Amino acid sequence: MDATALRELQKPLKDQYKEQPEAALAPLHAVGTFTDGDITCTVDTWAGPITAGLHPTTGGDGSEACSGDMLLQALVACAGVTFRSVATAMSLDIRNAQVRADGAFDARGTLGIDRDVPVGMTDISLTFTFDTDADDAKVAKLLELTERYCVVARTLAGSAPVAIRRG
Repeated sequence: MDATALRELQKPLKDQYKEQPEAALAPLHAVGTFTDGDITCTVDTWAGPITAGLHPTTGGDGSEACSGDMLLQALVACAGVTFRSVATAMSLDIRNAQVRADGAFDARGTLGIDRDVPVGMTDISLTFTFDTDADDAKVAKLLELTERYCVVARTLAGSAPVAIRRG
């Protein structure tokens, strides 16, 4: 897809959302079940069910998916699609591209060993590796716009409170 095709694809949506802002609200959801006896949660995904379990640093054996890795995978997917959309809109030729997310958490927090240790990842980084003939200013703009428009990155940066309740 080139920049013209992307603009043509998105123009009716942008026009509609300008006139009807409520139409732009995109509900998302995920569902998990507790179907086996272990400390796991089976999550329905586009690729089929994924069973998540305890990370080895919290008592797991590593045979189930790590929800922290899944969070980073969601970030990679969103940032990657955003990156490609922005590059397309900017008419940049990007080759041999890869995006990687890295994060870390201190298990003492989630295990309740030390209340001063935060629960959750304390830093997350996204690294894009790619070839392009674009100059440094255009590459900087590409990365800036990717960060600005990536839904998952913006959410992780602190824009959405999480409420936990009984349904």
